[in-house]
Amino acid sequence: MTRTKLETASERLDSAADSAETNADRLADLAAQLDQLAEADRGPDHGRMARIQTALDEIQQETADETAATIEDARTAISEYRATVDGV
Repeated sequence: MTRTKLETASERLDSAADSAETNADRLADLAAQLDQLAEADRGPDHGRMARIQTALDEIQQETADETAATIEDARTAISEYRATVDGV
C-alpha cells in the first residue's frame, strides 16, 4: 500500500538534497527512509515520524532559504500523513 504523503515528502527531500549546500547526504538518507516507509506493508507510527521531523528541524535551521522552504514542504506532507495515523 502506497502512502502518497510520504512519497511526496520523500520527493521534496530529494529535491532539497540536490540543492543543499550542507546536509545533502542526511537529506538524501531521510528521503530514502520515507520512500521505504511509503511502500512498507505497515505504515510508520507517530514516534518514527516525529524522529524524522526532529531531524528535519535541525537540518532546516542550518539551511539556505530556498532549501529550507522545500524541507518545510516535506514536513507539511509528513504532518498530513500523521493526521491519518491512529494514536497520539
